[in-house]
Amino acid sequence: MEGILPINKPRGMTSHDVVFKLRKILHTKKIGHSGTLDPNVDGVLPICVGPATKVVPYLMASGKVYRGTVTLGFATETEDLDGAEIARKPLTQPFTDAQILHAMMGLIGDIDQIPPMYSAVKVNGRKLYEYARAGETVERPVRHIHVDRFEQTGPTSFDKENGTQVIPFEIGCGKGTYVRTLSVQLGEALGVPAVMSDLTRLKSGGFDLSQTVTLEQVADAMTEGNINQYLLPIDVALAHYPVTELTLAEWQIVTNGGFLSPSVLVDQGVTALKFQNHIKALYQLSTDGKVAKPLKMFSNHL
Repeated sequence: MEGILPINKPRGMTSHDVVFKLRKILHTKKIGHSGTLDPNVDGVLPICVGPATKVVPYLMASGKVYRGTVTLGFATETEDLDGAEIARKPLTQPFTDAQILHAMMGLIGDIDQIPPMYSAVKVNGRKLYEYARAGETVERPVRHIHVDRFEQTGPTSFDKENGTQVIPFEIGCGKGTYVRTLSVQLGEALGVPAVMSDLTRLKSGGFDLSQTVTLEQVADAMTEGNINQYLLPIDVALAHYPVTELTLAEWQIVTNGGFLSPSVLVDQGVTALKFQNHIKALYQLSTDGKVAKPLKMFSNHL
């Protein structure tokens, strides 16, 4: 069994829970996901099955799109609604759309983030949430991330009694971005504590919500013997690479990881090599520019 399953992860499950369930449903151990989703976040979670796990890094490198809400006026230890409150500064009046837009614009482009203590980022061999649960503090590494867009998507709601304001948003961002932390950074830009109060991943790995399937659908398909209707080829994860069709002679060289003429590369860049309508490898130019050499082999059989 091989392919990519774009799963619609429900809330209340970790990404590891999804992998665990799929191992039982599909009767295979070789399964991996491309990009963790927190338990309280739902949406697109691409899953790779069998040899397709080789494309996980390429799925993770693609951009992601999220829809959610930020609540201004208080903050939590986890930067979402799962954690204990650690700060509160009630708003006496709501921020204007213009003020919010200005703050969001300052968080677009290449920016730095410090990952939340309640995250799976490892420091000295331990995950940050392990330090947090033990009541320990540790210096966290600064991450350099890229935000393509950060937009308010509708009118805000202001709760005068509680002194909070909810901002609906949509964000397009690169690998490694913590939307929880970006929510906190938005609050900092406005001078108030903030928390991510809702989040759905709309797009990841080139898949959007309309292309996803549920765990129940996968289980039903396995029972009915037609799981292949949901398993997508690895080619979809590599669709952004230019493609060269191999001749039989070239394919025989590629099966052994051999070098090819640079002419197989499109504009001398990383190129996906296809044989019999399936991508078999990625090749790139050697440092001396004399040959095309393997960057990643996906399959050396028909």
